[in-house]
Amino acid sequence: MKEFFRRTPKNFTPAKRDNGQQIPDNMWAKCPSCGELIYNKQLNDNLKVCKCGHHMRLTAQEWVGLLDVGSFEEEDADLAPCDPLNFVSPKDNYAQKLRENQERTGMNDAVISGRGMVERNLLQVAICEFGFIGGSMGSVFGEKIARATERAAAEGTPLLTINTSGGARMHEGVLSLMQMAKISVALTRLAAAGQPHIALLVDPCYGGVIASYASVADIIIAEPGANIGFAGRRVIEQTIRQKLPASFQTAEFFVEHGMIDLVVPRSELRSTLARLLRFYATSANVLRRDRSFSRSIDA
Repeated sequence: MKEFFRRTPKNFTPAKRDNGQQIPDNMWAKCPSCGELIYNKQLNDNLKVCKCGHHMRLTAQEWVGLLDVGSFEEEDADLAPCDPLNFVSPKDNYAQKLRENQERTGMNDAVISGRGMVERNLLQVAICEFGFIGGSMGSVFGEKIARATERAAAEGTPLLTINTSGGARMHEGVLSLMQMAKISVALTRLAAAGQPHIALLVDPCYGGVIASYASVADIIIAEPGANIGFAGRRVIEQTIRQKLPASFQTAEFFVEHGMIDLVVPRSELRSTLARLLRFYATSANVLRRDRSFSRSIDA
């Protein structure tokens, strides 16, 4: 599993002690589930999973480490969102929010996409970044996933999407909402090409992503404890005026009710994906042989 992460040194400002010694300020992390303090190196070695089983969030760049080392080739990196509605609010404006998020994350938008390999199985991949305006789906978000889907169909490779989102990006209005249909239409071309879409849902995954392309994947996988749904729990409870079960909108709830296929711990994701990709590759080869045999008989 050493290939899972590509560890890079993190910049930090050391805190000074009274005796002049310096200690780093990012040596420890606190688990949001059990509250335990964890040494960061130990946490990273365990793929950012606490001993209590809580799966902490990863950045899009960290998720690239799911692929074989050195295999990822980014596409459409130059695509950047604009401000079509000149959206402003009492606190800020959309153009300023975009600049701040781009500077903080080093990304143009909430998705990075390209081609890579998992245990030498070639695929197209699109990875969402929750840290960029809540991973919200805007026009560039939709365009990058649609292009990745179309490349997968053209090249005859599977598509893997790693999804975390808070929903549609209200700052772009209907241009944001139309991305749900746009990506779903692109996926019909992938299906016609006989290639699968594997969707991985990680915490949190809400709104338009769940209402569209992530829910129509051929295989839907979620990490343990991931929060999944369309509207948030509090909104639903206020609407129906009832208390929901404690496990509602969790990955375990979804798999129990047949809405997703698998709940897979982070440590087993690479092997699970590789097994699925090999299965689909074998099935595609059998299908191609059957079609060739049928054409030879017809001739």
